[in-house]
Amino acid sequence: MQSYHRALTIAGSDSGGGAGIQADLKTFSALGCYGMSVVTAVTAQNTVAVTGIHPIPPEFVGLQLDAVFSDIGTDAVKIGMLHSSPIIVTVADRLEHYGAKGCGAVVLDPVMIAKSGDSLLAAQAVEDLKNRLVPLATLVTPNLPEASVLLGREITRRDQMADACRELVRLGCRAVYLKGGHLAEGSCLDLLFDGESGRILELEGERIVTGNSHGTGCTLSAAIAAHLAKGLPLAEAARQAKAWLGLALRAGAGMTLGRGHGPVHHFHDRWQS
Repeated sequence: MQSYHRALTIAGSDSGGGAGIQADLKTFSALGCYGMSVVTAVTAQNTVAVTGIHPIPPEFVGLQLDAVFSDIGTDAVKIGMLHSSPIIVTVADRLEHYGAKGCGAVVLDPVMIAKSGDSLLAAQAVEDLKNRLVPLATLVTPNLPEASVLLGREITRRDQMADACRELVRLGCRAVYLKGGHLAEGSCLDLLFDGESGRILELEGERIVTGNSHGTGCTLSAAIAAHLAKGLPLAEAARQAKAWLGLALRAGAGMTLGRGHGPVHHFHDRWQS
């Protein structure tokens, strides 16, 4: 009997389908994994705006986690929007209970700041994320604004990124993938720092100008998690995920969906419009 490569996403639901749980499940499927989900919040949103957020009670988040871990199990876990301190604590408790290593690779995308610049986590929730979840993570995947929040100082330039990676690893995670999409100009540079080897890998990519970039952060972290679930080494998982996302962005740039920021094309190599 063959077995699936199992990937679990713990995140919020996006009714517009471009980010969150929906983006993660599309990514898992496109990359050959069996996707499962634990919903932390339900949002009412489309390509134009988020009009409502309904958090899931922490105890029910815990029940979802128990349902997956106690029966199906996972080869990789991707963590996205957690919304509140009680949910962060619940997720951390369950990962510790079942054993982070027993859950496979843990990819933490620290969703803290909306595209509008609004904070998505209160100050105490940020501290709980740093103290409870970051130390359980195989990989943390912040963008520059999120890294700035985690470190308590502005990270805005290329020459600050390497030191920021080293400082983030000191919070307890094994590795950091620092996304440079917010850099002011030039190509899109990401850095992967492996705290075990001490090596920094530079991942350069073409900056694709498109209005259809909703869910890129969710999609990238989910793609890395999918490749880790299939057994790829971390550096190769990161390389392949970034390359695949670039193709999804390019394919999605020519598509029209809604009146605002559309999604990337998760199934660009599977079907065409």
